[in-house]
Amino acid sequence: MDNLSPALLYGLLTACILFSAFFSGAETGIMTANRYRLRHQARMGDKSAQRVLRLLAQPDRLIGVILIGNTLANIAAAALAALVGLQQGGNVGLALGVGLLTFVILIFGEVGPKTFAARHPERVAHVAAFLLAVLMPLMRPLVWIVNISANTLFRLDSIARGEQRLNSDELRALVQDVFIPRQHRSMLLGVLELDNITVDDIMVPRGEVQGLDIEEDIDTIVRQLRRTQHTRLPVFRGELNNCVGILHVRNSTRFLGNPELTKSELLQYVREPYFVPEGTTLPTQLVQFQKLKRRFALVVDEYGDVQGIVTLEAILEEIVGEFTTRIGDNHKDMVRQADGSWLIDGAATLRDINRLLSWQLPVSGPKTLNGLILETLETIPESALSLRIGEYCIEVLQIRDNAVRSARVIPPATLPAAR
Repeated sequence: MDNLSPALLYGLLTACILFSAFFSGAETGIMTANRYRLRHQARMGDKSAQRVLRLLAQPDRLIGVILIGNTLANIAAAALAALVGLQQGGNVGLALGVGLLTFVILIFGEVGPKTFAARHPERVAHVAAFLLAVLMPLMRPLVWIVNISANTLFRLDSIARGEQRLNSDELRALVQDVFIPRQHRSMLLGVLELDNITVDDIMVPRGEVQGLDIEEDIDTIVRQLRRTQHTRLPVFRGELNNCVGILHVRNSTRFLGNPELTKSELLQYVREPYFVPEGTTLPTQLVQFQKLKRRFALVVDEYGDVQGIVTLEAILEEIVGEFTTRIGDNHKDMVRQADGSWLIDGAATLRDINRLLSWQLPVSGPKTLNGLILETLETIPESALSLRIGEYCIEVLQIRDNAVRSARVIPPATLPAAR
């Protein structure tokens, strides 16, 4: 070895450092490459992406080839550096050579290549996969020996292996991070949130349900049909619990012009009611609506009492958002004040408030602003008062029939700074 020329030794040393840089960058690039982008490219016929995915399908062999190659390159570089140091300066040269090589390997063989690969993972993965695909079959016997030895000593094969799948929270974080239009992102997040929402959260409460009382005189019913803004109305006898069916207002055009209209004729156009239990999740209800070809359901509790109504449109709005661009169009119960506060109807649901105003009012308990205030106070207020719920200051303005009818809510952004 002493007969080797310094130029040859320096050339071999440089080659070892380059191999070390290649294996370090290849490891980071392939392991951090976006799997979803690679799969899309592979489906589009990209041969390089297909090659990378084939390597990733055998992670133990891939890691074995990279680590063996990197280790051999570093050991060879250390031996050559020691030999060069001895030739050039004896024991002092040996120490200087090892120290200098450590710095060079750290910067040019590890940190630099890994940093570049982390910033450009797909580019590095495509280039590295070509050479690794060639090295893998050549180094298969050595890789097999290393893997068997490691598995035997550390029992790595006892760890269950399976395809990594994203749970809903991880998928939600992925959707928020990827670059997609804001509207599409909101729709995807809406779909992911459906499992956490029940019909109780979006239903129109019983007290706000408009319907036709068949026990009223026919003239009153006709006037109500002419003035209603709803597409479907429940038809009941005396109270909503005695619902006899659902009338599609469009069908009323067939008999409204009849001066001799009777209740019996009207009931011929009424479809049987459809009831769903409280607590039904929105994905389940959406499937049921599709299966039964329905768009309107009555929500009942465990005793069979009607608690409200839920519609297909309400579920779709949880996914795509409101079918309007202005809050005031469909939400006249939320009025912005000049000072930045909001005048809100007590019957407004907390989910609607949070979604439309981007607030964070608690929704784990009561469904309406009135319910949240009463639960916090643990009593029915007898007069106007103020309270604080989380970061929101709420001023009760009107109380009627044992319920808060309106309140003024001051969001954190408009609260005066504490001194």
